[in-house]
Amino acid sequence: MINTTYLTKSYFKICVRDWKHEDINIYSRWMLEVHKWQEFDGPYFKRDPEQIKTHITDISNNLKNNSFPELRKRMVIATKESDQLIGTVSYYWTSRESNWMSIGIGIYDESYWSQGIGKEALTLWIQYLFDNSDIVRLDLRTWSGNIGMIKLAEKLGFVEEARFRLARLVNHVAYDGLAFGILREEWKANFDALSGTTF
Repeated sequence: MINTTYLTKSYFKICVRDWKHEDINIYSRWMLEVHKWQEFDGPYFKRDPEQIKTHITDISNNLKNNSFPELRKRMVIATKESDQLIGTVSYYWTSRESNWMSIGIGIYDESYWSQGIGKEALTLWIQYLFDNSDIVRLDLRTWSGNIGMIKLAEKLGFVEEARFRLARLVNHVAYDGLAFGILREEWKANFDALSGTTF
C-alpha cells in the first residue's frame, strides 16, 4: 500500500497532493479543451490529443491500482478551501545517469494567477524532490515570452544558465529558449526564507 503524499504549510493557500478519482474529469477538461494557460506552457510544442488521452488513462489506472511511483512524477495543486485541482507540478529526467531533473508547473485556472500560488506550489515540490532523491540540481525550462515564469524562477533563487537565442516560435514570432537551474546547497540556503515568506 502506497502512503498518500500531501504537501503543505499551515499558512499556504494551497496544497500539493496525490491524485483523487474526482480529479480525472477536471484534469481532462483542462488538457483536452482550449484554455488560456496553453498560451504560455510550451505553446511551441504540438499538442497530440491521443497522447494526452493516453496520459490521462495512465493516471486513472494508477489510481485504480494504487500504483504511483514512490517518488511522484506529477502531483495535483489544489486549494485548501475546496481541495479542487487547479494545476499540477511535475518533473522529468534531463539525465537520469547524472541525477539531473527538470521541473514543470501549470496553473490551469487563470482566476488563481498572480496570487503567489505558483511560488507556494514550487516551494513544496522542490523541497519534496530534494528530500526524497539524490539529485544535486534542478532545472526549470521556459521561453522569453513567459514573463511570469521567469519572475517565478528568479524569486525561487534559480539562476539563468542558458539562453538559446530565437529558438522558440510562438505565433510566428521567435523567442529565446531559457534554462534556469538551482543546486541542492543553493536551495537549502533559500528554503527557510522562502517558506517563511508571506505569499
